Amino acid sequence: MATRWGVCSAGKISHDFTVALKTLPAQDHQVVAVAARKLENAQEFARKHSISRAYGSYEELARDPEIDVVYIGNIHPHHLSACLLFMNAKKNVLCEKPLAMNTKEVKEILDSAKRNQVFLMEAVWTRFFPVSMEVRRLLAHGEIGEVKMIRSEFGIPLLHRPRLVEKELGGGALLSLGMYCLQLVCMLYNGQRPESIQATGVCLETGVDETVIVTLKFSHKRMAVFTYSSSMQLPNDAIIVGTKGTIQIPASMWCPTSLVVNGKETQYPLPEPCLPLNFNNGTGMRYEAEEVRHCLIK
Repeated sequence: MATRWGVCSAGKISHDFTVALKTLPAQDHQVVAVAARKLENAQEFARKHSISRAYGSYEELARDPEIDVVYIGNIHPHHLSACLLFMNAKKNVLCEKPLAMNTKEVKEILDSAKRNQVFLMEAVWTRFFPVSMEVRRLLAHGEIGEVKMIRSEFGIPLLHRPRLVEKELGGGALLSLGMYCLQLVCMLYNGQRPESIQATGVCLETGVDETVIVTLKFSHKRMAVFTYSSSMQLPNDAIIVGTKGTIQIPASMWCPTSLVVNGKETQYPLPEPCLPLNFNNGTGMRYEAEEVRHCLIK
């Protein structure tokens, strides 16, 4: 039986997620409803993606009995209220990253998921790309020995976008860009906490972070360094250095389609989209959707 999706918000990321779902078998994934704050936006989205039901409020989507899981694609200051709405309605949730604006909000969301006994996942799509799976496999098999250093960068000129600049819209480069570098470090060091954190950077006049360089020191003389920026184009790659070799994730490290292991490159191409995408390699969101389906079946 297909996993029946509801889509919360009719914005750019929701468009790409819906296009990505169409690269998967229809017997596995179906979008049955979309909701937006304005009914006409939901109706337009539904027409574009051939979705049967469009709602002019998130509450109506929460009441729809034929939805297995809701994809939350609105801006992150509204993730808390959306997550609570759907989970209190006993809906499973895949929420776009960042899950929330701060630790207090995250705890509230986690508590709600446990209380309502529903599935919750933060949509850190990078984790589910074939490249990421292969990196984890290589490290588990000791292909490059013990990891001693991780370096990554993610920078794109985005200061023209209010969502990255305005504090009330959840602005700041860490929440939108830097988190990709940080999640890579957390993944490769198995979620261990660093012994020390040093960060230096610059903020915008709006009070949010613009460009930051972070150095993390871990136990057993392991290091990580990453740079992120919303004002400049960076190489956007990552390098993992072990005691027996090196793994490079070329640009774009947050949605990777190639991997270089000790100088040998392998390509992992994505399926072509049926509609134009808003974001680089957007059909790669198919992998996190597959993971959600596997989790729900289990």
